[in-house]
Amino acid sequence: MVYGYYSSGADSEATLQDNIQAFKRRRLLPRIMVDVSHVDTSIILLGAKLALPLLIAPMAMQQMAHPDGELAVARAAAAAGTSMSVSTMATYDLKDVASAGTGSPLLFFQLYVIKDRDFTAKLLRDAAEAGYKALMVTVDAPHLGYRQADERNEFSLPPPMGLRNLEGLQSKGPDGSRSKSSISQVFTSQIDPGLSWEFIAWLRTVSNLPIFVKGVLNPADAHLAVQHSVDGIIVSNHGGRQLDFSPAAVDMVPAIRDAVGHRVPILVDGGVRSGTDIIKAIALGADAVLLGRPVLWGLALEGQHGVAKVLETLRSELELSMALCGAPTLAHITPSLLMGPMPRL
Repeated sequence: MVYGYYSSGADSEATLQDNIQAFKRRRLLPRIMVDVSHVDTSIILLGAKLALPLLIAPMAMQQMAHPDGELAVARAAAAAGTSMSVSTMATYDLKDVASAGTGSPLLFFQLYVIKDRDFTAKLLRDAAEAGYKALMVTVDAPHLGYRQADERNEFSLPPPMGLRNLEGLQSKGPDGSRSKSSISQVFTSQIDPGLSWEFIAWLRTVSNLPIFVKGVLNPADAHLAVQHSVDGIIVSNHGGRQLDFSPAAVDMVPAIRDAVGHRVPILVDGGVRSGTDIIKAIALGADAVLLGRPVLWGLALEGQHGVAKVLETLRSELELSMALCGAPTLAHITPSLLMGPMPRL
């Protein structure tokens, strides 16, 4: 049941699969005779220095993978010198996760907008008081995508786990049925499907934190996001879990970069599995990537140590691949390192 929730995508899972295939279709064209005796993988994001251009994506209910859940992930991210984004649907309190991540250069709070604006404002206050430095506002989920695995498994959050940051909201189904997951019940009853761009202006009135919008695929929406003064864009199809047959996120990075120029940082998630994937994403125009499911697999296997292994593996792969590409810094990763998509098989 838990593996099905974490691993599955929407409907036929075409987008889920294409996220990975989009990286595999591209080839790297390395440069030679470049001094790569020292390779620097660091990046500056919102004024914070991260050890590598990889952040941990927001993912719900991590305690299902390991008893320490988000606490273990926060500790591993801080030790690796990188950032994580903590989900509204976390199984640990925002403040406890922030405390566990002490030393992290940058902590994001991922916001699902609650219909009750007072409760949304409370979440934002809690995040700021706990030390979070930026917001990731998910904008691609007015309703939850259809996931066959969850319905087949009658998925629900195993007790005594709970959505700690949503305590106080009435989110249970009227009949206590397990036919919908806890997260699905929350979406149905609590998450606001009526968001418009005016919400960004309201958000500015209740929070001073920088705002990244997560779930952008259309260049026209990226342009609107910048017009509404967001601080960053995350190109994402929600890990293939929302609209099936939407494009692979990484395929949309060049068009979105063209639409917004370098006015805001662009992050991308979905399908990142290796150091070369990170290089490809940056060469296409992203500033950094978000990593999702591999973190959960490491967490499930060995808790904090497992997540640390995943991050170290990707850091090592990135450093080696940058050297082999003739790119001693991230600034050397340009479109010229890519051959373009290979033909689909």
